[in-house]
Amino acid sequence: MAEMEEKKTAGETADQEEKAVSPETEESTEAAETDSNKDSEDGGASQEEAGKTEETKEDASSEQAAGKKTFFDKLKKKDKKDPKDQQIEDLTDRVKRSMAEFDNFRKRTEKEKAAMFDMGARSVVEKILPIVDNFERGLATVPDDKKEDSFVDGMDKVYKQLVKTLTDMGVEPIEAVGKEFDPNLHNAVMHVEDEAYGENEVAAEFQKGYTYKGTVVRHSMVQVAN
Repeated sequence: MAEMEEKKTAGETADQEEKAVSPETEESTEAAETDSNKDSEDGGASQEEAGKTEETKEDASSEQAAGKKTFFDKLKKKDKKDPKDQQIEDLTDRVKRSMAEFDNFRKRTEKEKAAMFDMGARSVVEKILPIVDNFERGLATVPDDKKEDSFVDGMDKVYKQLVKTLTDMGVEPIEAVGKEFDPNLHNAVMHVEDEAYGENEVAAEFQKGYTYKGTVVRHSMVQVAN
């Protein structure tokens, strides 16, 4: 009986010890579970943050791509002209060309008019020159004692006025006597051998020649020496 009581007492003591130890074990178990739950929650949060970061990167890349597309679209729009602007440029170019052609036409017309005027003036000068020749011949035959006559003086004044008018128009006499013969200005009708003159020198002038604005209207009729 004593042994049975001792065993029973030992068993109760073990049960009491197990009951005393079990609350601590339960607390440790609960702490472990709490830590695992926290770790799982932290892992899920980190995964969510990683996902958000990836989404942010994707959004940024998509925004950059959209910005590039918008920039290239603007460049394409700049390169591609508006039909109205193209039409304006074409019309402006046509107007400029028309103005340039009209300016060339105006200049050409003015030159033609000036050439026609010069031709008409030369024709008039050619018809007046024989009158000048007659004045010179008539005044050259007047005796010295008659040069003071009022009639002769009047004719001389008319002759001088006519010559001045021709000079103002651009008519100039060609110098001949004592000059070297120039076929562009002189018309040789006679030839003489005279040591007093140089080679191809004009010795005498039979009819005076004239130029109009640098162009020969009538060649001088001359005698050439040597």
